[in-house]
Amino acid sequence: MEEEKVELRELERSSEDKVKKEAKPPNRFERIIQPCIAELVGTMFFVFIGCVSVIENVEAAGRLQPALVHGLAVAVMVACMAEISGSHFNPPFTLAIFLCGGMQFAMVIPYLISQLVGGVLGAAMSKIMTSKENYINATGAAFTILQSEEQVPGAIFAEIAMTCLVTMVVLLGAVNGKSKSPMVPFLVGCTVIVNILAGGDVSGTCLNPARALGPALLAGYWDYHWVYWVGPISGGLIAAALVRLLLGDEKIRVIMK
Repeated sequence: MEEEKVELRELERSSEDKVKKEAKPPNRFERIIQPCIAELVGTMFFVFIGCVSVIENVEAAGRLQPALVHGLAVAVMVACMAEISGSHFNPPFTLAIFLCGGMQFAMVIPYLISQLVGGVLGAAMSKIMTSKENYINATGAAFTILQSEEQVPGAIFAEIAMTCLVTMVVLLGAVNGKSKSPMVPFLVGCTVIVNILAGGDVSGTCLNPARALGPALLAGYWDYHWVYWVGPISGGLIAAALVRLLLGDEKIRVIMK
């Protein structure tokens, strides 16, 4: 009987210790530094894989191969790092998530800097890995599809609409309480694939300024580069507005509660 009481006390003590450990708030490294590192590393490998897929297959790839590579890379990185940083890897995502109450303002600028630096590092990795001939032939996987002013309006609209779509998937799948889903890595990856298949020949389907900046900087190609900032950021803001005003649950929605 006495032995049973001792065992019971040990079990209770063990449970209390476990609860205390679980209730312990994350330290400064896990709250601030680690998420930024995750954003940098995740964006770096996403841009690296995406650029290599274009550089090494520029003549025969078509749209299917880059679509699958970018989409699967996003799905894998989101699944791996979601619990560390939220797996944004894209400035419009970060802005939209903040506007929908999914992160603190203090982390917005560090996230954006981490993503842009990661994009440059990923582009540099692709340059190191690929042959000089292929790299030059593909212009470092920078977006070169726009060759005249006549193409710009369609490309801007494409970047706005497609970024809006993928950002809504992120917000509804990961931020909005009513529609949160553990399938969000798969959903985001599939949306990227669908967007590239649909709009690759119109704008190149960047949807991410960090993906555009690195290759442009490394290859020195800046023609119509602004399109890949204005379009995606505008699309992300529109998605945030739709969720805030119409699609979000009562906690997120600011009208018609």
